[in-house]
Amino acid sequence: MSLPKGLAEEVSKNLVMVARLIDEDPEQAYAYSRIALRLASRVAAVREAAGFAAYATQKYAEAIAEFRAAKRMTGSVELWPVIADCERGLGRPERALAMAGEPEVQKLDKAGQVEMRLVAAGARRDMDQLDAAIVTLQSPELASSSVQPWTARLRYAYADALLAAGREDEAREWFAKTLEADKDGATDASDRLAELDGVEFVDAAADDEDEVQDGAGVEDEFDDEDEDEDDDPEVAAAERASDQAEYYDEDDDEYEGSADGDADVDVTDEIVVLDEDDEDVADDRDADRRDADKARDNG
Repeated sequence: MSLPKGLAEEVSKNLVMVARLIDEDPEQAYAYSRIALRLASRVAAVREAAGFAAYATQKYAEAIAEFRAAKRMTGSVELWPVIADCERGLGRPERALAMAGEPEVQKLDKAGQVEMRLVAAGARRDMDQLDAAIVTLQSPELASSSVQPWTARLRYAYADALLAAGREDEAREWFAKTLEADKDGATDASDRLAELDGVEFVDAAADDEDEVQDGAGVEDEFDDEDEDEDDDPEVAAAERASDQAEYYDEDDDEYEGSADGDADVDVTDEIVVLDEDDEDVADDRDADRRDADKARDNG
């Protein structure tokens, strides 16, 4: 279906955002897909993108509806495995198994057939049929030594099924084979191998970050306490009074205290002691006496 240029550009922008965000932020990708769907619901690519966005956010009923609409528009069967996996998501593994036996599977390319095998094995596990799941995964693609885009996921699913069945040694072998094929790190096969070997990894960077955060928390705590004290008028007044207080040494003679706590005043410090031999002082004293005698005689 052709769209007007402006509308087509707007739809294209939203589809680009869906593709960009679907792994790191599925909810946001889903929001963009709904915008594209409102703008161009009759475009197969829009319905397919909306289906994958709903699938990524585990909205399986919506995803099935969108995938089936896209399938009707294009006539392609490439979405068959993901539709079957949505049935699993809705708690209907029996329907997923039934789809694995439909003629549409034969029309899938090699990648699609391997994907369908993975879905069928998952459905078996949903039904607690571990041995059947293991057998389902045993295939020429699994036994092949060549590495294809699906190889790591297929080997990983097989190793995981073996481990669930208690076949630990075989599981370790296949997790190792998964690691050989997983050049992009799409699986956590290395971690699973480490678990089986009893190796525990410590994230030193995370520990350092925790220590920094803990230290910052302590510092912030003390900062908060200081701020609280500064905000308290009584504390501030006490601090000012403390700064203005005069402290002294009790052993200092200048600050010998009295019994009642008041400092004694040595009044002799205010007395000037005259030297009797001082001639000037003696003459002044004689003059004062003569003046006093004259005053009595006149009186």
